[in-house]
Amino acid sequence: MGDRNTGAAAGGGAIYGLGIFGAWVYFWQQADGFWEFVWAVVQGVFWPAFMVYEAFAALGG
Repeated sequence: MGDRNTGAAAGGGAIYGLGIFGAWVYFWQQADGFWEFVWAVVQGVFWPAFMVYEAFAALGG
């Protein structure tokens, strides 16, 4: 028998991945120069984590 929570973990990872791709599209469209494109990639990776943090802070606070 395997772990019963594997599907839930995979679903959460898929949603987080969609958040990253969505953030990349948004920030990429806003960028104008080379360093703004580099910053767009960085923001796309970390933006979903900040959103989850703020959501939990709003629910708990």
